[in-house]
Amino acid sequence: MTHTPAGPHFSVREVPFSTFGSWLDLSCVIAQGAVADDVHLVSHQSGFHPVLRLVPTSAGARAQAAVSADPARLVWTADGGRVEAAWETPDTLRITGDGLGLSLLAADPVLTPFSGAYFFADPAGGAHVLTSYQTGRRYRITVLSGGPAQVRGDQSLGTAQRGLLLPDDAGSWELSVEEMDAARAPYRPAGTFADVASASASRFRAFLDAVAPWRDETTPVAALAAYVLWSATVRPAGYLARPAVLMSKHWMDKVWSWDHCFNALALTGLPGLAWDQFRTPFDHQDDAGALPDSVAHSEVLRNFVKPPVHGWTLTRLRQACPPDGPLDGSLDGSFDEQALRDVYRRVARWTEYWLTLRRAPGRELPYYQHGNDSGWDNATTFDHERVVETADLAAFLVLQLEALAALAGDLGLPQEAAHWARRGDALLASMLQELWTGDGFVARGALSRRTSTSSSLLDLMPVVLGERLPADVSAWLARRIRAHLTEHGLATEHPASTHYRSDGYWRGPIWAPSTVLVEDGLRRAGHVDLADDVSRRFQALCERAGFAENFDALTGAGQRDRAYTWTASSYLLLAGAHRVRQQQSAHRDPEVRRAT
Repeated sequence: MTHTPAGPHFSVREVPFSTFGSWLDLSCVIAQGAVADDVHLVSHQSGFHPVLRLVPTSAGARAQAAVSADPARLVWTADGGRVEAAWETPDTLRITGDGLGLSLLAADPVLTPFSGAYFFADPAGGAHVLTSYQTGRRYRITVLSGGPAQVRGDQSLGTAQRGLLLPDDAGSWELSVEEMDAARAPYRPAGTFADVASASASRFRAFLDAVAPWRDETTPVAALAAYVLWSATVRPAGYLARPAVLMSKHWMDKVWSWDHCFNALALTGLPGLAWDQFRTPFDHQDDAGALPDSVAHSEVLRNFVKPPVHGWTLTRLRQACPPDGPLDGSLDGSFDEQALRDVYRRVARWTEYWLTLRRAPGRELPYYQHGNDSGWDNATTFDHERVVETADLAAFLVLQLEALAALAGDLGLPQEAAHWARRGDALLASMLQELWTGDGFVARGALSRRTSTSSSLLDLMPVVLGERLPADVSAWLARRIRAHLTEHGLATEHPASTHYRSDGYWRGPIWAPSTVLVEDGLRRAGHVDLADDVSRRFQALCERAGFAENFDALTGAGQRDRAYTWTASSYLLLAGAHRVRQQQSAHRDPEVRRAT
């Protein structure tokens, strides 16, 4: 077997090996914070569940195999032998070996004698089937060549081992693993293993070319960022009615109602897919107009909401991929006017939710009910009180009202456009009058009316208003933001604060969404040098530490989930915008162009 690299190399101890559309992956991550020595087949339908443990064998024992991966293949090597895996389809994995065997044993926990995996030979198709209590699916293993396989636990209950072992003395061999519902026709190969791997590489390359056409040697992890997005995209199933980019194919395997915005903006090279990301939470908008906290294959959570960053996103999404064609569900499809009108109605209802049901009687400013509503779950802004009016919330809604006014005007609704614009101006005026003190923004208890301040970067998020801020307010925010800027990026809690924690979630670490929002606001407010600095440091951080959920602000170490899509998306957004600015500058300046 030969192996031609198909893109960036990565470790499955950090980044899952998967394919676009699949609810499966191969990974060493088997639970939150738990990394196994062995690669597991993991399903994300009905939650995060390891299904099979895959262990290469040599001389009848576990092989001490090295594992490597790229977008097309996962490869184990040991003792001169090799095992390779590739995705034939989103629900079918092909595995081949030569000189090494492979053990595929059930990884499902046995909760009761009847709730563990059940394994049996299927008389109809000559394959073996593993049923999973945890995922509610079946996994069919078909030996295509080599063998014979050794069977463990056929029709057994209780704690017996269940699965197949391909012996290492059988020469070359090949098998398939399928995730399926009750039944399907016997498996027939769609081509050779090399054909399957080549087709997978081609699919990823087309995705990469669409999402990051600007990449070059100065953006060394753009391909890996694109792979993180590509491999975390699942086909419609369960509560997800359209192709959706999960936060991760580790344990954060959901769509939260603000992370989807950053993923949408990173995918504008594929307009249909980008609009699908924006619309996913709106598929579950409730009667009050609220979006869910999160959506997954098997659940929709409504105990909290997320911040209204959707107007900010909508403005940028419309600029990057305006409606000019039918929405046909294809990756390169676009958005027609009828679909845009639907988006307008839904964003309007989401805005009215905040301005009607999230304002105390007689008050102009809306309130959060908990830090979780802000997306900054445990930020110190919420230490004094949880139910608070904050300037970041008002700022996001000002931008959302502005986006609605612009969209209403473009849709031929001038009275509605004027209505939204008036409300946006009034909300901005109230925010500045009630929460700006001349020396910073305060939070105000929605019931107590007490004010409080903190050292959280959240208190500086009104910078997202950019050019709409008064010059003195903008300058003050820029100075305070610079104080949060470490060698690696924007700390979410000032490092000198007594509340700062290196792995304190929103009480210190660097996060991607806050970085993108602040960078954009600074740039639009004219603080270009500072915006460039924020962008440059975050790009360098990702190039050193990957696409972690968040990063230690003082050391730059990646923390928690190590393959987070909104981090990858934020890198693509910042790196892409930087490359475009460079190209525009070179075009304007012949000397720079010749040097480039």
